[in-house]
Amino acid sequence: MSGLIARKAGMTQIFAEDGTVVPVTVLNIEVCKVISKRTAERDGYDAVQVGFGKAKRSVTRAMQGHYSKQGQEPMLGLREFRMGGDASFELGQALDSSMFAVGQKIDVSATSKGRGFAGVMKRYDFGGGRATHGAEKTHRQMGSTGQCQWPGRVFPGKKMPGHYGAERKTVQNLEIVRIDSEQNRILVRGAVPGAKNGIVEVRPAVKGA
Repeated sequence: MSGLIARKAGMTQIFAEDGTVVPVTVLNIEVCKVISKRTAERDGYDAVQVGFGKAKRSVTRAMQGHYSKQGQEPMLGLREFRMGGDASFELGQALDSSMFAVGQKIDVSATSKGRGFAGVMKRYDFGGGRATHGAEKTHRQMGSTGQCQWPGRVFPGKKMPGHYGAERKTVQNLEIVRIDSEQNRILVRGAVPGAKNGIVEVRPAVKGA
């Protein structure tokens, strides 16, 4: 099964049938079309290339050729979704929220919020230094970073201050709580990475099917 491209509208809460409050993230499905297909015989794997949105500016000549070869108008962006060999999609086919069902588990991928240059307490949840007993200027420091004479270096991968966020993140096994077919949006239980109005990839769950 293929996936969809959506935009994160934000979080809210709804009431379940038993009266419990369910925190949900609202995902507005973009206008999605099948632009091209990958086949195991030609490309070594089966997938569909999905275009989304409306192009806001002129695209490169290479992308113009790619779209015109498939007989499609340029779109805002492209994403590729793997699928089983028995799945069938037609070029130009429109994809919407009807691909999913209430209660289905999905995987959501997006770019997380950028936090800039952050220390170890914010970046890795370090405990920090002591707040008393004469501690001075070390309350948010990371402590020892290496060894003494041997090996006399900092090992690669050491958790240190640095750029935090703005990375591709995937949250697995989120549950679809509600589908609004008229507005072409889905409500997902829990949080989704990324900022409001950010691009989100929605696909059927790999592990929680």
